[in-house]
Amino acid sequence: MPGGSRPDAGGRDVSAPPSRDPTAYAQTDHFRQRLRQQGRYVTLPLAAEAIRSGQLRWNSSDGWRFALVDEGVRYVIVVGDTETPSPVLVTGWTEIADWETVAESDRWSELDAHTIRLRADLSSHKERQIPGRIRPRVVTRPFEIGGHRVRTAAGDGFVECVDCGGRFRSKRALCECRCR
Repeated sequence: MPGGSRPDAGGRDVSAPPSRDPTAYAQTDHFRQRLRQQGRYVTLPLAAEAIRSGQLRWNSSDGWRFALVDEGVRYVIVVGDTETPSPVLVTGWTEIADWETVAESDRWSELDAHTIRLRADLSSHKERQIPGRIRPRVVTRPFEIGGHRVRTAAGDGFVECVDCGGRFRSKRALCECRCR
């Protein structure tokens, strides 16, 4: 739970859980960008379902999160409603909750699973190089991260941008180097 009980401009206390009504939420530009990004796998219907029936948790870095696990993949939807006039969908992402369930699912291809895991690993370890986590991934369909469209092959300890040819071992490096 959040520390403190300051009410927002609209009168809602930050310690009170946010609305479970998905129709109450507007979309930030950031969230709309996430919906379009290859390899995110977040959709409006899944965000709505996470809000209606997902697990709700407070996170000190970004506030309230709804999480829903479906066929081995966890959908995380971050919402805000204490610093805006109305509730908003802030961002969303996917994580592998259960690799075996994902592998057995007809919904997810092996490429999808590797993409989700690689994106999550890069985001979870932003500041450091992670060649050991990149090497087992096979991601042939490029996805955008840090302004680059990246892919990787089995055994490579880096992701490679298909546009500029840059090779990166961390999300920090991806974000610090502009794609040419």
